[in-house]
Amino acid sequence: MINFHSELNSEQIKVVTDGDGACLVLAGAGSGKTRTITYRVAYLLEQGINVENILLVTFTNKAAREMLTRVQELTRGKTNMPWAGTFHSIAFKILKRQAKVLDYENNFTVLDSEDSRDLIKICVKQEGLQKAGQKFPSTKVLQSILSFSRNSEMGLEEVINLKYPHFLNLRDELGIIFNEYEKRKKLSNSMDFDDLLINFYRLLQSSSQMLDHYSNQFKYVLVDEYQDTNKVQDSIINLLASGHKNILVVGDDAQSIYSFRAANVNNILDFPKKYENTKVFKLETNYRSTPNILELANDVIDKNVKQFRKVLKSSRDKDVTPELHSFYSQKNEAEYVAERIVDFQKDDIKSIAVLFRSTHHSQALEMELNRLGVDYEYRGGIRFFERAHIKDVLAFLRIYYNPNDVVSWNRILNMQSGIGLVTAQKIISFAKNLTPEQIISTEIPMSARAKVGWGDFLQIWKDIINVQAKNPAILIEAVLNSIYVQYLKSEHDNYRERIQDIEQLMNFAESYDELENFLAESALQEGNARKDTKEERNEDAVILSTIHQAKGLEWDVVFIINLSSGQFPNERAIREKDGIEEERRLFYVAITRAKTHLFITYSESGGFGNLFSGPSLFIGELNSKSLTDERAREVNVFTDLSDDTDEIEYLPFEDDFPKRFGFLRNIDEL
Repeated sequence: MINFHSELNSEQIKVVTDGDGACLVLAGAGSGKTRTITYRVAYLLEQGINVENILLVTFTNKAAREMLTRVQELTRGKTNMPWAGTFHSIAFKILKRQAKVLDYENNFTVLDSEDSRDLIKICVKQEGLQKAGQKFPSTKVLQSILSFSRNSEMGLEEVINLKYPHFLNLRDELGIIFNEYEKRKKLSNSMDFDDLLINFYRLLQSSSQMLDHYSNQFKYVLVDEYQDTNKVQDSIINLLASGHKNILVVGDDAQSIYSFRAANVNNILDFPKKYENTKVFKLETNYRSTPNILELANDVIDKNVKQFRKVLKSSRDKDVTPELHSFYSQKNEAEYVAERIVDFQKDDIKSIAVLFRSTHHSQALEMELNRLGVDYEYRGGIRFFERAHIKDVLAFLRIYYNPNDVVSWNRILNMQSGIGLVTAQKIISFAKNLTPEQIISTEIPMSARAKVGWGDFLQIWKDIINVQAKNPAILIEAVLNSIYVQYLKSEHDNYRERIQDIEQLMNFAESYDELENFLAESALQEGNARKDTKEERNEDAVILSTIHQAKGLEWDVVFIINLSSGQFPNERAIREKDGIEEERRLFYVAITRAKTHLFITYSESGGFGNLFSGPSLFIGELNSKSLTDERAREVNVFTDLSDDTDEIEYLPFEDDFPKRFGFLRNIDEL
């Protein structure tokens, strides 16, 4: 027998012992939600509930394994839960038994992501819709469009309007391709990952016999991370609980940050409306962070309108107060963060993370860490100078500087449609002996198909040549203003983030007058990129991570960087419905990753084309009592412009908005 009262706090024990009926468990960050849900399962087993009658659903295999391990430990290895796992694994198991009801054979196969893209590619070729000279979405983008449409239960045209407006002219063609894709899957008795959920939903919705069978079998339905469910998953859960209403969902609306994957925060917000007499439990005792950090987190999330209000309370004593810092430039910001990291490491504090909204925010810090020889592990993407689009842009600049650079030629030509390996070698043999200007005017013999790709290259090349510059930032801007951006849009569903990366490369290039020096430094940065293998991984390495990737993790020291206007919240999110609230939840998630030390930083200058960006609107919302504001004591934005700073009178940050940028009382004094 488990002594539940001695092993759980008062908030958790209520969930475990009173979790019958419709229950919504609002589990704040660091409040022990996994512990609570696994003890609830153990409690049901002690009450004599058959393990076959308990359905426990979560999102990742890792989370499912962790829960199963904990249940087995609690029951001393006596319990094997056949119906615990991810949404997809549960759906697969049931569809294997009931496939014939949906007119599939029981031996259907599941297409992985690569298999799915291969089949989509066949459909595109079969329909003959990818015409020469037409920028058509890559199979990866097509897959993303279809997946979002199905998981959000939105029509294809609505999804294109919302997320891919640059493909509106292709909506009819995309509809034809996706219809063909569905037909081919069915004919081959196969399903993709999305089909597992959709067909499970169809099974329950279309067959009253199947619905009665599984809703009667699963007398207790428990769902973890409910705030991350999409509409299909929510519909499945509601059907399974439609008879007995014994449904317990655990989640935190304040940590709903995956709308780009079709997660719908309204599933958790509307739960009490769907189930009469819903019991609402709140887990507000946090075992991770100090009271100072939680005061700041509570203050941040309090600004959201659509939410269940919770107040996180720490089980720890008060400690270091979070700090807010501002800097003139991203370089200054990176220097400060890197130096503080070195200081912490000298004090033998190794659990350190730097979190940011978007991948391009890390570039300046990566360079500074490399300069100081600080090991870091990158999560949520690839190190800046290893990213494909950054390598593409550098390749254009390298052949502009050195037309004999065969490696860069190969990279650029391989991305052009119609140019294969043989044609690429022929082009290189001609072009490497020419000046950049001669490349445009020289006729190179090739097939009509290859000429289409070569023509695309020449359009980009002319934009580069026309600027007549040796300044690397201007040359990068020329690439960014060329049809290369159309290539990014057609090849990648995250093209906006890739464009921002290139803009960040342009910011970095601003400090170089000569292309030669810029390319040399870029090569050094690429060379410093350490392969992330198990053999070479340093367990004490600093973690650099997007906030999305950091959810569920924790560190002793956390830096949240680039809280600048237009960067965090993301500009695109500001324009979307409820976008600001999700961005604020993202900020909340970042803050609650910190256990003891928290630093929030931003730069006043935004770099190329955006001299003064200023702080994020979230900075203006912060309660000054919750943190130490170091901004007024730091270097003013004009300090770098004069060594004779004693004669310049600065204004404090507390004054009105224009003065926040350090404008002088008398501009003539500058």
